[in-house]
Amino acid sequence: MTPDGILNVNKQKGITSHDVVQRVRRGLPGPKVGHAGTLDPMATGVLVVLVGHAVRISEFVMDLPKAYRATITLGQSTDTYDAEGKVTATAPVRASESDILSSLSHFVGENEQTPPPYSAAKIDGKRAYKLARQGKATSPPPRMARIYRLELTRFNSPHVEIEVECAKGTYIRSIGHDLGVALGCGAHVSALVRTKIGPFDIESAVDSASLPEALQNAGWESLLRPTDLGLAQLPSLTVEIEDEKDLRHGQAVEIGSANLAPETEVLDGLRTRGYAEDGSLIGILQYDESSEMWRPRKIFT
Repeated sequence: MTPDGILNVNKQKGITSHDVVQRVRRGLPGPKVGHAGTLDPMATGVLVVLVGHAVRISEFVMDLPKAYRATITLGQSTDTYDAEGKVTATAPVRASESDILSSLSHFVGENEQTPPPYSAAKIDGKRAYKLARQGKATSPPPRMARIYRLELTRFNSPHVEIEVECAKGTYIRSIGHDLGVALGCGAHVSALVRTKIGPFDIESAVDSASLPEALQNAGWESLLRPTDLGLAQLPSLTVEIEDEKDLRHGQAVEIGSANLAPETEVLDGLRTRGYAEDGSLIGILQYDESSEMWRPRKIFT
């Protein structure tokens, strides 16, 4: 049987997210393998690797909130906004802890953020990092970033340690760079750990260095988490067997609200986890208000 599910991996420093995917592919030849949410080579921490049918929920996993621990070094700016880049400016650090706390408070909430020049953000259809590597000046367009929580955990000048909880599309490197601009001394991110993506945390992750051996050991299947864990943000909907058959054939069905999780508000476009009567995951269903029907968005065999 082809394996399906989610691997919660703790990516080590110095390798790419693609390197981790390749290790899983070599250990599990056959199923499709992908990841949901890239980590820079310098960064460590949670990387969600999707196996088999789980690759089809990548967009939903990437929508999950994320948490990070970061160290920001003040007084030195770089072209990549992190420690791997070229130093572009230096300045004395005169900021106090109260200055830092005041500046950090302005990042919380929904604010416009400019991605780093070396990033996957697109400029006229091309990745910013590719243009930057070609020596072309890059200025990715600003985007909205949503930060739920940002706390100063330690300040030992010139190093600032923070914890961040944020929505997808938020660049921690940009937070470090923008903090340096606000304090007038420049800054870059010198260490970064992603500690959580939705229900996947670093404490329960398997280390990427031990992945090849772990996938060869008996009982490796215990490392795979169920696919629907990556859909935990969606309400659940139980489908009767006749409706299940129609959904699997691509047909819309009418389902009573009693089948929904309690207190779920049914609005147009609502997406849910659809389950069969035996509790197995059917797929992702979406409500169409105009017809009052549920339509299959993604169905798993």
